[in-house]
Amino acid sequence: MQKQIEAIEQFVRAELATEHSGHGFDHIQRVVNNARLIQQNEATGDWLIIRLAALLHDVIDEKIVADVAQARQKVQLVLTANGISEVQQHAILAIIDHLSFADNLDQQSTLTLEGQIVQDADRLDAIGAIGIGRTFMYGGAHAGVAYDPHMHPRATLTRENYREPTTVINHFYEKLFKLAATMNTQAARDIAQARTSFMHQFVDQYLAEWQGQR
Repeated sequence: MQKQIEAIEQFVRAELATEHSGHGFDHIQRVVNNARLIQQNEATGDWLIIRLAALLHDVIDEKIVADVAQARQKVQLVLTANGISEVQQHAILAIIDHLSFADNLDQQSTLTLEGQIVQDADRLDAIGAIGIGRTFMYGGAHAGVAYDPHMHPRATLTRENYREPTTVINHFYEKLFKLAATMNTQAARDIAQARTSFMHQFVDQYLAEWQGQR
């Protein structure tokens, strides 16, 4: 199975080769590592399903691909070609179809235990020091504004308004500071609390420097 996993990894690497907004293959590798850490601490879940879902979760994301249905079909073909059974494919696709933050804004999807672990792993990579870097990468890639004191954070995000323009700093208040409370597993919650504290320190320092205070 190791050769098949390596082949799937190469597929993901190729699909994300031109992705430079914080969702490249380096992000995928960190999500896999986060998922392994959570799975080991929780001592539960099917590692093959978790690993493959973590590897493939961004390949069909609307932020990355123009045609989600076509990308999903490619994933199925790759999984089939590498000996992943229909039952396993169903489990993997059920995770990546319902994983994203945007898809869970208006109504929370029901995820399997494996799905909860992958979702936590993905959200952990959105916060902390790496999360700060990825947020500015995404803003730069999409011609975003770093900070505007006249643009205030939205109180509520919905599926409809999620993609509307905002500032990078507003994104911390609208989403990133709130992610710790959405974690499914205790292992992820513990990590998220420390990373969220670090982000608060960063934003406080950023705003102080912006205002010429320190």
